Amino acid sequence: MEPALYIVATPIGNLGDMSTRARSVLAGVSVIAAEDTRRTGQLLNHEGIDTPMMAYHEHSPSSVAASIVERIAAGEAVALVSDAGTPTISDPGYRLVRDVQDRGLAVVPIPGPCAAIVALSAAGLPSDRFAFEGFLPSKTQARQRRLEALASAPATLIFYEAPHRLVACIEDLVQAMGPEREAAIGRELTKRFETVRRGRLDELAAWVSADADQTRGELVVMVAPAPSGSAVTLDTELVTLLRGMAEHMPPRRAAKLLAAYSGIASRDLYELLSGSQ
Repeated sequence: MEPALYIVATPIGNLGDMSTRARSVLAGVSVIAAEDTRRTGQLLNHEGIDTPMMAYHEHSPSSVAASIVERIAAGEAVALVSDAGTPTISDPGYRLVRDVQDRGLAVVPIPGPCAAIVALSAAGLPSDRFAFEGFLPSKTQARQRRLEALASAPATLIFYEAPHRLVACIEDLVQAMGPEREAAIGRELTKRFETVRRGRLDELAAWVSADADQTRGELVVMVAPAPSGSAVTLDTELVTLLRGMAEHMPPRRAAKLLAAYSGIASRDLYELLSGSQ
């Protein structure tokens, strides 16, 4: 094979999604740089591939990346794989790609599954414009601030989320974007218990709270774009209530509490409050 770094996408669940080209590349390179050699080893065993592996992940010292670059410079072909899906998407592989490019060496993408794109394709949400946001912050306040900042985005938002945080994530989405915003959840994509559910955020919040099975496995959460030209207006009583609350607590806290009462996104309430001060 030509000396290069081959970015090889692997199945996200169903092993039948392994492409012929990916199989050929993994069998033909000198070494496979894997995020988790044990997990990749299972895939290689299934495919009957015995190519040597080396570990490369976010905690690897810079010397590991340097050694990979030197191997390619010396004429070897190296494959990069993640635990599942397309490498460099929500993982540190992009740094290795930059190192290889900076040496004037070739980087060759071998396309295949990506959980974010697989989920979007089956979500039934607008896909002409979308933004992949990766994992949200694990701490509640940081996550809420991030969602408030994204609430008016004119694109479908795509998140990865940990199962034990799904309920809290959906509840925070309701607060930040309003209960009526349309969204979808993709779970265990391409696997036996694959589920894709679309609905209003408040409907999805009730669904995941009532069914523990929906908080297990690999998850992708997607939220529809903010409605275009939807300026938020409040009646006089709500404006008075909002201002009164803000006299006794931080404006952001007041907006969050009134959002739970009114169904209006907390970001919109906060902006209205800020503009009225």
